[in-house]
Amino acid sequence: MAVTVPTISAAGVTMPAIGLGTWNLRGAECRKVVAEAISLGYRHIDTATMYGNEREVGEGIAAGGVARRDLFVTTKAWPDDLGPKDLLKSAETSLGKLGLPFVDLFLIHWPNPAIPLAQSIDALCEVKRRGWARAIGVANFNAAMVDEAAARAVEPLACNQVEYHPFLSQQAVLAACRRHGMALTAYCPLARGRVADAPVLAEIAARHGRTAGQVALAWLTGQPGVAAIPKTARRERLIENLAAAELTLSDDEMARIAALARPDGRLVENGGFSPAWDPA
Repeated sequence: MAVTVPTISAAGVTMPAIGLGTWNLRGAECRKVVAEAISLGYRHIDTATMYGNEREVGEGIAAGGVARRDLFVTTKAWPDDLGPKDLLKSAETSLGKLGLPFVDLFLIHWPNPAIPLAQSIDALCEVKRRGWARAIGVANFNAAMVDEAAARAVEPLACNQVEYHPFLSQQAVLAACRRHGMALTAYCPLARGRVADAPVLAEIAARHGRTAGQVALAWLTGQPGVAAIPKTARRERLIENLAAAELTLSDDEMARIAALARPDGRLVENGGFSPAWDPA
């Protein structure tokens, strides 16, 4: 039976709350996984210039056999390409590799302190005005940067994509996103497999006849305005992750999972591009 995935609306677009992350998927495997995910019911596909797989993602989308209007496709510009001309070139190149006339969401992948944010945001807005993206946004921005970007943007920002899972609080960023009507997309939503070792998640999972991973995804997408993009190359995990959309947690379960956050919970850093993170 098909899974009905909840959606999030922001800046005039509707995003499925569970999507497929494609980081580290390459070549024929990437094409196969994307096409298989679409056949299983995924409608939200996430990629980036840095992943080096936009062409294969596009081929997988074409093989998936679903009308373009029914898919939500995200890609991102690498921080070396955030100067005005470079960002526009990055967006155009991504579309060429994907084989698409537009993406649904185009993001700044990481901030670049060497390039004025105002210039990058102005160019990001131009991507939308040119029709290359239905919506635009940012990724790996802290709360203050979300505020700064939203204040500068003459087009509405739809999303901030950040690391988010039960071991990392993102309350400051969530609050900033909500101030500006933005969604938050969680990458590494399963904490690179660490959720499987959390007794609280295992207990809740057993109560519902589910897995710890499904509980973590249900916790994320059970929060207003939050989507998640777990990555996997395995068919059984694709099915499992999507089925998390059918799980609803109680308020008590949601609170117990939120209490798992800890100061050392962050897993992803990106050298000189990581901002000063909000206190966890």
